[in-house]
Amino acid sequence: MGAMSASTAAPGATGQTDAVRQISVLLYSDDVTVRDAVRLGVGRRPARDVEVVSWRECATHPAVIEAVENATFDVLVLDGEATPFGGMGLCRQLKNEIFDCPPVLVLTGRPQDGWLAAWSQADAVVPHPLDPSALSRAVAGLAPARAGV
Repeated sequence: MGAMSASTAAPGATGQTDAVRQISVLLYSDDVTVRDAVRLGVGRRPARDVEVVSWRECATHPAVIEAVENATFDVLVLDGEATPFGGMGLCRQLKNEIFDCPPVLVLTGRPQDGWLAAWSQADAVVPHPLDPSALSRAVAGLAPARAGV
Protein backbone atom coordinates (compact mmCIF):
# COMPACT_ATOMS: atom_id res chain seq x y z
CA MET A 1 0.00 0.00 0.00
CA GLY A 2 2.78 2.44 0.91
CA ALA A 3 4.44 1.94 -2.48
CA MET A 4 1.16 2.60 -4.25
CA SER A 5 0.67 5.89 -2.38
CA ALA A 6 4.20 7.01 -3.28
CA SER A 7 3.76 6.18 -6.97
CA THR A 8 0.39 7.96 -7.01
CA ALA A 9 1.96 11.09 -5.54
CA ALA A 10 4.92 11.12 -7.92
CA PRO A 11 3.05 12.20 -11.10
CA GLY A 12 1.45 15.13 -9.28
CA ALA A 13 4.84 16.27 -8.00
CA THR A 14 6.29 15.98 -11.51
CA GLY A 15 3.39 17.99 -12.93
CA GLN A 16 4.08 20.82 -10.48
CA THR A 17 7.79 20.85 -11.32
CA ASP A 18 7.03 21.07 -15.05
CA ALA A 19 4.86 24.16 -14.41
CA VAL A 20 7.69 26.09 -12.73
CA ARG A 21 8.93 29.06 -14.75
CA GLN A 22 12.70 29.23 -14.45
CA ILE A 23 13.99 32.77 -14.84
CA SER A 24 17.27 34.63 -15.08
CA VAL A 25 17.50 38.05 -13.46
CA LEU A 26 19.88 40.93 -14.10
CA LEU A 27 20.32 43.09 -10.99
CA TYR A 28 21.85 46.58 -11.19
CA SER A 29 22.95 48.68 -8.23
CA ASP A 30 26.23 50.37 -7.38
CA ASP A 31 25.58 49.41 -3.74
CA VAL A 32 26.41 45.81 -2.81
CA THR A 33 24.10 45.99 0.21
CA VAL A 34 21.15 46.81 -2.07
CA ARG A 35 22.07 43.92 -4.38
CA ASP A 36 22.28 41.57 -1.37
CA ALA A 37 18.92 42.82 -0.02
CA VAL A 38 17.24 42.24 -3.40
CA ARG A 39 18.64 38.72 -3.83
CA LEU A 40 17.69 37.78 -0.28
CA GLY A 41 14.26 39.43 -0.56
CA VAL A 42 13.37 37.73 -3.83
CA GLY A 43 14.91 34.41 -2.84
CA ARG A 44 15.16 31.36 -5.06
CA ARG A 45 11.38 30.89 -5.33
CA PRO A 46 9.57 34.26 -5.40
CA ALA A 47 6.37 32.35 -6.16
CA ARG A 48 5.30 28.73 -6.19
CA ASP A 49 5.54 28.63 -9.99
CA VAL A 50 8.64 30.86 -10.42
CA GLU A 51 12.24 29.87 -9.71
CA VAL A 52 15.24 32.18 -10.10
CA VAL A 53 17.93 29.97 -11.62
CA SER A 54 20.53 32.69 -12.21
CA TRP A 55 21.42 36.20 -11.11
CA ARG A 56 23.73 38.54 -13.02
CA GLU A 57 24.85 41.42 -10.84
CA CYS A 58 26.10 44.66 -12.36
CA ALA A 59 27.48 47.68 -10.51
CA THR A 60 27.92 50.04 -13.47
CA HIS A 61 25.84 51.38 -16.35
CA PRO A 62 28.26 50.04 -19.03
CA ALA A 63 28.15 46.56 -17.45
CA VAL A 64 24.35 46.51 -17.72
CA ILE A 65 24.42 47.58 -21.37
CA GLU A 66 27.03 44.91 -22.19
CA ALA A 67 25.09 42.22 -20.33
CA VAL A 68 21.72 43.03 -21.94
CA GLU A 69 23.27 43.19 -25.42
CA ASN A 70 25.10 39.86 -25.05
CA ALA A 71 22.85 37.67 -22.89
CA THR A 72 19.18 36.91 -22.36
CA PHE A 73 17.38 37.81 -19.14
CA ASP A 74 13.77 37.28 -18.15
CA VAL A 75 13.60 40.18 -15.67
CA LEU A 76 15.76 43.26 -15.02
CA VAL A 77 15.91 44.85 -11.56
CA LEU A 78 17.39 48.36 -11.62
CA ASP A 79 18.17 50.53 -8.59
CA GLY A 80 16.79 53.99 -9.22
CA GLU A 81 19.12 55.35 -6.53
CA ALA A 82 22.33 54.01 -8.14
CA THR A 83 25.06 56.55 -8.85
CA PRO A 84 26.36 58.05 -10.99
CA PHE A 85 23.77 56.60 -13.41
CA GLY A 86 20.38 55.87 -11.88
CA GLY A 87 18.21 52.92 -12.71
CA MET A 88 15.30 55.04 -13.94
CA GLY A 89 17.34 56.70 -16.68
CA LEU A 90 18.86 53.34 -17.51
CA CYS A 91 15.40 51.76 -17.71
CA ARG A 92 14.21 54.42 -20.16
CA GLN A 93 17.36 53.93 -22.26
CA LEU A 94 16.91 50.14 -22.36
CA LYS A 95 13.19 50.35 -23.16
CA ASN A 96 13.94 52.70 -26.07
CA GLU A 97 17.07 51.02 -27.43
CA ILE A 98 16.75 47.26 -26.83
CA PHE A 99 14.39 45.37 -29.12
CA ASP A 100 12.00 43.26 -27.05
CA CYS A 101 13.45 44.56 -23.77
CA PRO A 102 12.69 42.27 -20.83
CA PRO A 103 10.31 43.54 -18.15
CA VAL A 104 11.95 45.94 -15.71
CA LEU A 105 11.45 46.40 -11.97
CA VAL A 106 12.76 49.77 -10.75
CA LEU A 107 13.65 50.36 -7.12
CA THR A 108 12.73 53.94 -6.20
CA GLY A 109 14.03 56.09 -3.37
CA ARG A 110 10.56 56.59 -1.90
CA PRO A 111 6.93 55.79 -2.72
CA GLN A 112 6.38 59.34 -4.04
CA ASP A 113 8.84 58.62 -6.88
CA GLY A 114 6.32 56.42 -8.68
CA TRP A 115 5.74 59.12 -11.30
CA LEU A 116 9.46 59.03 -12.18
CA ALA A 117 9.26 55.27 -12.58
CA ALA A 118 6.32 55.78 -14.97
CA TRP A 119 8.48 58.20 -16.99
CA SER A 120 11.23 55.56 -17.09
CA GLN A 121 8.76 53.07 -18.65
CA ALA A 122 9.31 50.61 -15.79
CA ASP A 123 6.96 47.63 -15.70
CA ALA A 124 6.90 47.52 -11.89
CA VAL A 125 8.13 49.63 -8.96
CA VAL A 126 9.21 48.83 -5.40
CA PRO A 127 10.28 51.71 -3.13
CA HIS A 128 13.08 51.77 -0.57
CA PRO A 129 13.16 50.57 2.15
CA LEU A 130 12.91 47.27 0.31
CA ASP A 131 10.11 44.97 1.45
CA PRO A 132 10.98 41.32 0.69
CA SER A 133 7.37 40.34 -0.01
CA ALA A 134 6.91 43.29 -2.41
CA LEU A 135 10.16 42.33 -4.19
CA SER A 136 9.05 38.69 -4.52
CA ARG A 137 5.60 39.64 -5.82
CA ALA A 138 7.04 42.10 -8.32
CA VAL A 139 9.66 39.72 -9.74
CA ALA A 140 7.17 36.83 -9.90
CA GLY A 141 4.63 39.11 -11.57
CA LEU A 142 7.14 40.12 -14.25
CA ALA A 143 8.30 36.57 -14.96
CA PRO A 144 7.28 35.73 -18.52
CA ALA A 145 4.64 33.03 -18.91
CA ARG A 146 7.08 30.95 -20.94
CA ALA A 147 10.31 31.75 -19.08
CA GLY A 148 13.25 29.48 -19.70
CA VAL A 149 11.79 28.21 -22.99
